Amino acid sequence: MSEAYYRENEWWVCPYNDAPDVKAERKLPPKVEIHDATLRDGEQTPGVVMSVRDKIEIAEKLSEVGVERIEAGMPAVSDDDFQAIKQIAKLGLKSKIYSFARATRGDIDKALECGCHGVIIEVPIGYPKLKYQFKWTWEDVLKKSADVVRYAKERGLHAVYFPYDTTRAREEDLTNVLTRLMQEAPPDSVGLVDTMGCALPGAIKHMVRWMNKLTNLPIEVHTHNDFGMAVATELAGVEAGATCVHSCANGLGERTGNAALEELIVALHVLYGYDKQYNLAKLPELGEIVSRVSGLPIAANKPILGSRNFTRESGIGVDLVVREPLAMFGTHPALTGRAGEVVLGKKSGKASITYTLEKLGIPEPEDAAIGEMLKQVKDLGIKKRGLVSDDEFRRIATNVVGSKAAAAE
Repeated sequence: MSEAYYRENEWWVCPYNDAPDVKAERKLPPKVEIHDATLRDGEQTPGVVMSVRDKIEIAEKLSEVGVERIEAGMPAVSDDDFQAIKQIAKLGLKSKIYSFARATRGDIDKALECGCHGVIIEVPIGYPKLKYQFKWTWEDVLKKSADVVRYAKERGLHAVYFPYDTTRAREEDLTNVLTRLMQEAPPDSVGLVDTMGCALPGAIKHMVRWMNKLTNLPIEVHTHNDFGMAVATELAGVEAGATCVHSCANGLGERTGNAALEELIVALHVLYGYDKQYNLAKLPELGEIVSRVSGLPIAANKPILGSRNFTRESGIGVDLVVREPLAMFGTHPALTGRAGEVVLGKKSGKASITYTLEKLGIPEPEDAAIGEMLKQVKDLGIKKRGLVSDDEFRRIATNVVGSKAAAAE
C-alpha cells in the first residue's frame, strides 16, 4: 500500500487522511477484495431486468476492470438466471464466479451445476425479520444454516455465510448463531449485511471487530444506501479489518441502491493507498453498459461517473481545468478515462471567453469585445436557464466582432 496524498497527474487529496491520530484508528488489512453483485442485487432494482446476454456483457466488463469476485445471480430465480451463471462461469474470466443461495441443499447443487467458485448463503438474522416475517428464533436460523454451510464446503465451494439484516440483529441472537455455527460448521467468511442501510460508520467498525472476534474469520461488508452512507460504511468496515466489500455498478440495488462499485474502487486506491491495479479507465465503459441495460441514466453529478464531474462553468481558475487539473479537482480526469471541460453560461468570466475563443480557433479580439461577448453569454445562459453551446457562442462572437468592426468604420 502507498500513503501518498499526492501523485503527479493522478490525484491530490487531503494530506490529513494520513495524520497520525487518524491513521491510529485504522486497522487496514493487507488486502481488500471487491465482490460485485450487480448481476444479482443490481437486478433487484425495481423494474430492471437483465437478459443472459446483458449479464455476460456486464460480467466481461467487470473482469476487465479487475473485480476479484462476481456474484453472477441466483440460479433458483429462473432458468435464464441459471443459464447466465453457467455461461459466465465458462468464460474463463479473471474474476471468480459466485452465486447467491438460500439455505437449502438444492440451491447449493445449482451453484455446483453452474460451475461456480463460491456461494453466498443467505439467512435472516435481523430481529424485525425474525419476529414479523419469518417467526423464527436464532435456533431456527442455526438449524437451517449449519447443514447447508457444511454441505457447500464439503463440495469445494467457498462458502460465505450471509446473515442478512445483520445490523438490526439482537446481540444475543447474532452471538449465539455465530458461536454455534463455528462449532458445528464454520464457513470460509461471514458477511456483515446492512440490509436497510441504517448503520453509522462507527457501528460498522464495531460490528466488524465483534464478528471477527466471535469467529476469527474474514469479515465481508455488504451495505445499502438508504442514508447515503453505503460507501462510507463499507470503507469504515475496511478500516476495522474487513477484507472484502460488496458493490453494485452505478450504485444499483433495491430502494436507494448498494455501495457503488466505481466509488469503492477509486476510494480504496486513492484514499487508502491499495495498489491493486484495477483498470480505472474502464469504469466509464462499465457505467455506460449498466446504464443502458438497466434503463437508468447516470446523474450528471454522480461521483466518478457523472458527465459534469470535471466540468467548470465559473470563470475563476478556468484555465487550470485543462492545464493543471489537480488545482481544480481531487483526481486527475484522466485517472478514470475522462477529460476536463470548460463550459459557458451565467457564471462564466472573461477567462472562460478567452479559453473558448482559443479552443474554437477564433482570433482573440480587444478587451472590450471580450466584455461584450461575456455579457451576451451571461444573458443567454440566464434566458436559457442552461449552458451556452459552442455554436451559440460562435454566433455571439461573430456578431460582436462584426458590430465592433462596423462601428469602427
